[in-house]
Amino acid sequence: METIVFSLLNGTIYGLLLFMLSSGLTLIFSMMGVLNFAHASFYMLGAYFAYTIMGVTNFWLALFLAPILAGVIGMGVEKWGLRKVHANGHVAELLFTFGLAYLIDEIVKIIWGRVSVNYQVPDSLNFTLFTIYGSDYPAYRIFILFVAIFMLVSLWYLLKKTRVGLIIQAALSHPHMVGHLGHNVPLVFMGVFGAGCALAGLAGVIGGNYFITDPAMAVQMGPIVFVVVVVGGLGSLEGAFIAAMLIGLLQTSAVSVNASFADIFGFLGLSATSEVGSITISSLAPMLPFLLLVLILIVKPTGLMGDREV
Repeated sequence: METIVFSLLNGTIYGLLLFMLSSGLTLIFSMMGVLNFAHASFYMLGAYFAYTIMGVTNFWLALFLAPILAGVIGMGVEKWGLRKVHANGHVAELLFTFGLAYLIDEIVKIIWGRVSVNYQVPDSLNFTLFTIYGSDYPAYRIFILFVAIFMLVSLWYLLKKTRVGLIIQAALSHPHMVGHLGHNVPLVFMGVFGAGCALAGLAGVIGGNYFITDPAMAVQMGPIVFVVVVVGGLGSLEGAFIAAMLIGLLQTSAVSVNASFADIFGFLGLSATSEVGSITISSLAPMLPFLLLVLILIVKPTGLMGDREV
């Protein structure tokens, strides 16, 4: 029961953190049709910005300013870069964002160095919230949970219940009509791309001290973000949430299982001394999201809640 409880708690928080990161990518793709390969790099920028701001002021100001800085950079990228290559199709966009990811990585290494920085959990949240089964559970993890839920509700309300959300969705499907009604469609697209990058930056502020802040963090989180988006269904915010929670619970639960293939399939004659039999479930945890991705693409290529484009 102790293993189950902690797996559920940690899996839920990890899943919500994945959703915070993938929601921005989902927003950009669903509204603009752009699959941003540099999205995880804005996650990294958010963490480094928060580390720098926190060194001067405090974490709460960093929590507010770092996503804004990441969003402003994203808006600049869309206005002076992505908008110019958009006319050349999706391949040009993919190549542009792919190169942008490497450019941001190198800039981060030049400014902050090639080793990890000491980005720590703030003292105001660095305490034990409750004790369960004799183990202390940190308050910062519950803080991540509340921030992720607040972001989910706010994003859903903005897109579904406000005039701004209606204009954004209309600009995607009928940009010329929205333009004739007096709305600045390029400004709308720039704002959407900036908002998506800001959400990635917010995930970096929250996740940078939860994991580790170093130049490799974008490479580590980038693939798993695309797994979440594809499994949930390209462009589906609800699908991204379900996929993030599923992957978070699956991966966290697998880490806590020390059973080997020999323990599970011993009745088939599989020996614990063999190479296959000695493989443990916990060692396969990093591979499980990609295995889920392959299975989803075979069974339902559009993802859990995605729609096939005509």
